[in-house]
Amino acid sequence: MAEYLASIFGTEKDKVNCSFYFKIGACRHGDRCSRIHNKPTFSQTCLLQNLYVNPQNSAKSADGSHLVANVSDEEMQEHYDNFFEDVFVECEDKYGEIEEMNVCDNLGDHLVGNVYIKFRREEDAEKAVNDLNNRWFGGRPVYAELSPVTDFREACCRQYEMGECTRSGFCNFMHLKPISRELRRYLYSRKKGAKCGVGGGRSSRSRSRSRNRERERKRKSRSRERRSRSKERRKSGREDKGRDGRSGRY
Repeated sequence: MAEYLASIFGTEKDKVNCSFYFKIGACRHGDRCSRIHNKPTFSQTCLLQNLYVNPQNSAKSADGSHLVANVSDEEMQEHYDNFFEDVFVECEDKYGEIEEMNVCDNLGDHLVGNVYIKFRREEDAEKAVNDLNNRWFGGRPVYAELSPVTDFREACCRQYEMGECTRSGFCNFMHLKPISRELRRYLYSRKKGAKCGVGGGRSSRSRSRSRNRERERKRKSRSRERRSRSKERRKSGREDKGRDGRSGRY
């Protein structure tokens, strides 16, 4: 009997323990759930509840269908990358090496803006929880707790990853928001540099200045291309006038 109970623990066959809480560290029923939420006393994973505020989600109407504020995808990605980098760098520098960090893009109250940080050591996760519960972020208090989630493959929505989830943001499995390729390269080089003992790479402010310079360079390049096309069109127009006899001047 004990072996059978152990084999079904955390699965849908388990009528005592909540399988959703075991898999994703959150349940849409919350404290009113009819099954037990076994909160871990030690874990590698720290959950920061509802920490990330997505400007696009906060601008949607109650049914989640209409945007009432104009936020471009480029601005959205930059906003998210800055948030992700700030939290990742702060937590890794203060508490210990991070193996994985994920942010939910779901709309359900129990998952929206949840940040899961999996540390390499359980002691680091415990230290992070104790410290972060006394801190504020973006003008709001941080709510941190240890999470049972250690394998995010089981927690994520496979249909969403294939672009086929019909429940959209209200799915009860994680819809993880990806970071940009640039930020991924930066974090990888930072971790690689730290392992080699050469420091943590560029600071957030430095990387932000670099992105601004890159955008300005692209803007100037597009402006030069527009001026060049405009000049070619004017030249072509003058040549056409010269050929049809209406004007002999170029």
